[in-house]
Amino acid sequence: MIRTIRAKFIVGFFVIFSLSFLVLNQTVKEIIRTSNQKIVTSDLVGLKNNSNVYVRQAFLINHFTNNKLYFGQMAEEMVNDLKHATSSDVSAYTVDGKLLFSSDEQEFSGSSDEDLRQAIEGKTAYTITYGRNSGTVLYSYPVIIDGVKVGILRFTKDFTLLYDQSGRIMDIIFYIALAIFGAAFLFSYMLSRHITVPLVKLTRASTEVKNGNLDVRIPFRRRDEIGELALNFNDMIDRIGSQISTIEGDRDRLQELNDQEKRFFDNVTHELKTPLTSILGYAEIIREKGDDDREFFDKGMNHIVEESRRLHNMVLRLLEVSRRASDDREFEKVDAGQILHDVSDSMSFRAKRYKKRIICQTDEHLYVNGQPDRLRQLFINLLDNAIKYSSPQSEISAKVELDSGLVRFIFENPGEPIPPDQLEHLFQPFYSAGHKFMEEGSVGLGLSIAKSIVDDHGGTIRLVSRDGQIMVYVELPYFREERS
Repeated sequence: MIRTIRAKFIVGFFVIFSLSFLVLNQTVKEIIRTSNQKIVTSDLVGLKNNSNVYVRQAFLINHFTNNKLYFGQMAEEMVNDLKHATSSDVSAYTVDGKLLFSSDEQEFSGSSDEDLRQAIEGKTAYTITYGRNSGTVLYSYPVIIDGVKVGILRFTKDFTLLYDQSGRIMDIIFYIALAIFGAAFLFSYMLSRHITVPLVKLTRASTEVKNGNLDVRIPFRRRDEIGELALNFNDMIDRIGSQISTIEGDRDRLQELNDQEKRFFDNVTHELKTPLTSILGYAEIIREKGDDDREFFDKGMNHIVEESRRLHNMVLRLLEVSRRASDDREFEKVDAGQILHDVSDSMSFRAKRYKKRIICQTDEHLYVNGQPDRLRQLFINLLDNAIKYSSPQSEISAKVELDSGLVRFIFENPGEPIPPDQLEHLFQPFYSAGHKFMEEGSVGLGLSIAKSIVDDHGGTIRLVSRDGQIMVYVELPYFREERS
């Protein structure tokens, strides 16, 4: 397409300059021709006036009564005198066109005699015969004495000098015009290239972009519309690349969310199916045997009760995870340090069962804007995880402090190191860093529930595994009362 535009530019400029050159050349020719014709006409008018004066004086001096007869008798003398006076060859004719005498018959023979025929009819006429740099005029007019036509005079005059000069002027003008139009065409061609070459690059670049190459850029810088177009093109490619990167990132995140959702439901299905299958199996056997086998009956009933409780707790935790930000309970001023202290006391009994102990360090008046029940559940989950996954006979630390407008809770216990690539996944539902970290009956929802509670309270939670210690940091905004 751009090549077609360039060709149109070149052809258009060529046609315009060619027509302009031809029109100028023809105009100059017409002006010079008209000017030469005026010069010739003026010269011939003078020639006629001078010759008429001569003939009239000759007739007046001799007082001839028969003018036609006298014109024939004096033709030779008159022709010779007029030739010297006008520097032109002269011929004298009778009124009906019969030659009386000629200074040079060859000059009048072989040429057009249209001027002579019109003179016979009583008209003044001339015929111009000219070449590239030469010109000859045949001029005829009737001689009239006292209202009577007595003969015809015919002149041949050489205007070669005039036409040679005109030819040289036309040649000079032709070459000057040719040079001007050639330079103008060359400039126009260069201008067309200056316009079309960037368009060619733009077309190639846009084709590359269409084929998926977003690394292409247009390097030239110009302070005109094409330069602005190139700048806008580069900016457009940058924005397209940025948008594609954003879309790819969103696609990857969406894919990851889809994978997480699939894993979540797969795990939920598995975790719910296991206790239900066990409950159903024992229930069917007990229905068939009844209480015939008392030992099996008691064992089965105990198993059904345990699995039912486990299933009940699992459903409650799933509901907690799914609720997240949809919880519409009101927030209030809560002494988070006091809640942590109370939870630590109540969880100490569970810790003793594992031969572990909890050390709690809190300050007073560490207030946050929150929901007491959910904060209590947050601390229970984190301490429960610390009890279950800490090293045997270990000491669990729980402390709270105020730092830069944040209430920071730190839970620390010794434990098996967790690989760094697994730390960020621990807050996902049903995720565990490995089977060796999973306590029997756990479904991996504790940290997920903890994160949902922290998120709802506008805080952050992170887990660190370093030097044989597992640390969980929770930061919540400190509650400040508005003063009017």
